[in-house]
Amino acid sequence: MRYQNVCLEAFGYSLPAEIVTSTEIESRLEPLYSRLRLPEGRLELMTGIRERRFWSADTLPSDPSLLSGQRAIEAAGIDPNEIGVLIHGSVCRDQLEPATACRVHYHLNLRRDCQVYDVSNACLGILNGVVQIANLIELGVVRSGLVVGTENGRTLVESTIRQLNSDTNLTRNDIKLAIASLTIGSASCAILLTHRDLSRTQNRLTAAAARAHTDYHELCQGSNRSVAGAEGILMATDSEALMAQGISTGVATFDQFVQESGWEPADLDRTFCHQVGSTHRKLMLESLHLPLDRDFATLQWLGNTGSAALPTTMAIGMQVGAIQPGHKLGLLGIGSGINSLMLAVDWQKSLVLGEPLENLPADVATAVKADVAAPHFRTATVAKS
Repeated sequence: MRYQNVCLEAFGYSLPAEIVTSTEIESRLEPLYSRLRLPEGRLELMTGIRERRFWSADTLPSDPSLLSGQRAIEAAGIDPNEIGVLIHGSVCRDQLEPATACRVHYHLNLRRDCQVYDVSNACLGILNGVVQIANLIELGVVRSGLVVGTENGRTLVESTIRQLNSDTNLTRNDIKLAIASLTIGSASCAILLTHRDLSRTQNRLTAAAARAHTDYHELCQGSNRSVAGAEGILMATDSEALMAQGISTGVATFDQFVQESGWEPADLDRTFCHQVGSTHRKLMLESLHLPLDRDFATLQWLGNTGSAALPTTMAIGMQVGAIQPGHKLGLLGIGSGINSLMLAVDWQKSLVLGEPLENLPADVATAVKADVAAPHFRTATVAKS
């Protein structure tokens, strides 16, 4: 897939205020840890995730989505009447029907002839929404579109803790299927796309590559179940097999990405991967022959936030200066199923509204300041408004 007329114009994101550390989760798992004699600190050691964030249990996904959508529209400075399609792209949604996008559309007061629907595809939903809107723009169907999504990991994490503590038959080997569930966090992100004639940034989406290796769709499965006498969500993940097959899928998709974009791996100034865990990130980048120091990550303090992970990480990267004018960006998405979607973006100017910088960990901006001074970064002139 190649594009001539599509721009990633603006981003908006929002994060929960409540922070839950991996240490706190392990303290809640004390019955399991004591019974199996598990060493403290193993969760962060295995995943590289020191903390994640949660919204309250009664928060509807559409609530943070509304805020993120409003922020993206405000950042772009666009007339909402220009928006011809709204997609809600997360796993989490308000209810089975109607589409969560309906409530977001209503409260954003978008026009009546705007296309409104949900897309759900594990950790790729928001990126799938980007491609769908890009196709509509390229075909001349709409001039601008908004994709937004919100993931709230609280229910999954709390259900998993209850199950692990209540099932006294579980062995050390059994709990491996639950480790991935304890890495889940919460975040919300919106991306506004426009036709290049409307764009103030000229951040051009130039190409996309997608692959489906659905032979491995059973390696990660989540569903609603009864947990210790209460309804909850549980997910079973063969993490080792999923990582191996996911990386294999990513390599095949990246080969296609290189062909579609016309870029070599060395041309990429900054990459954003799906935020799973530190080992997955390292092995994926090594397999793609991409340097770790050009990849911007948030998994250490946000955990795995599903479909919101990659776009939220990119939005924060914009906010703290990790993306510079003239950068060639690789958005390297992957999700259970197994599906992979990778986007090539030629960047010029950042328009983003999110959380105040003081609400982000201090080491985020500090790491970026050192990285921006590295010789692999190019210099370019920011596009004029």
